[in-house]
Amino acid sequence: MAGGGVTDGGMTRVARPTMNDVARLAGVSLKTVSRVVNGEGYIASATAARVEAAIAQIGYRRNEIARRMRPGQESTDLGLLIGDLRNPFFGGVAAAVIAAAHAGGYGVMIASVDEDPTAERHAVEGLISRQVAGLLLVAGGEDFGFLADEIGLGTPVVFLDRPAAGLEADEVVLANEAGAREGTEHLLAGGFTRIAIIVAASRHSTGERLRGYRNAISAALGEVDESLIVQLDKGSAEEAEAAARTLLAAPNPPDAVFATTGFVTLGLLRALDGRTDIGIVGFDDLPLADMLPVPVTVLSSEPTELGTLGVRTLFDRIDGDTTPPRHHEIQPRLVVRSSGRPRSP
Repeated sequence: MAGGGVTDGGMTRVARPTMNDVARLAGVSLKTVSRVVNGEGYIASATAARVEAAIAQIGYRRNEIARRMRPGQESTDLGLLIGDLRNPFFGGVAAAVIAAAHAGGYGVMIASVDEDPTAERHAVEGLISRQVAGLLLVAGGEDFGFLADEIGLGTPVVFLDRPAAGLEADEVVLANEAGAREGTEHLLAGGFTRIAIIVAASRHSTGERLRGYRNAISAALGEVDESLIVQLDKGSAEEAEAAARTLLAAPNPPDAVFATTGFVTLGLLRALDGRTDIGIVGFDDLPLADMLPVPVTVLSSEPTELGTLGVRTLFDRIDGDTTPPRHHEIQPRLVVRSSGRPRSP
């Protein structure tokens, strides 16, 4: 599984009863249910009967998540759920996680899926069934409450890039709103006044970046021109290119564009066809962005720092840290190049 993808094969999965549900119905602890399900330790016959009756009543089925670590076993692998590894940002996060894990004596099992909640759940369950010591999740889904049982059983979970959804857990995320505001303010300071934004589809990150853009524009210009905001339906460089061409062909086109992800920046550059009269700030750095005819100003999202801090946070939990979940926020770094400044005609 290391380095490969985990998919659901196109099957539709539905919500199922959890061990927490069994525990509530039987009036016992989650650990008691786990012992009954796995046949571990002594459980009074009356208590075991009550748990079995609750299991039968709600239709709970034992699965790989319930059959996790055996007594005395210690895993030396971490599980990483991440988006498309062809995306340089995700690739950078994965490389940092692997390096930090190896430095601590751990390997990494990787499940790569792309914004599909059903596939994500299947992938996470696959990682857990391989008895990983902890999970690092770059989550696209909106509800990871199904992990409550596993967290209750002691598996640490850290969310990267996007906040935990549906449960309390450690988070290492980017300061997306603050970064986007800084990038937009950089364009405003350069004298651009019609600044468009192309917003990639995302559960969290690009919505925060749009908010930062709005705040900067409204503070400087008094109002936001909604015609300069383009929301992408799915997200690809091709879709971003088409959106950028439409913007540039408008009767009153923008004089600058804020691109909310790396692939949006790529699409914008294709649409420009060598034009150098449009200001650009992109979120996420690009390979060779500094070598273009007009080097592109970017907000570097620091994937190495994100992945490294995520692993360190997970190691703290593996080592026994039981403090409340922590929220770490990493400030993107503005890398100023000439695309953020007006050019002479």
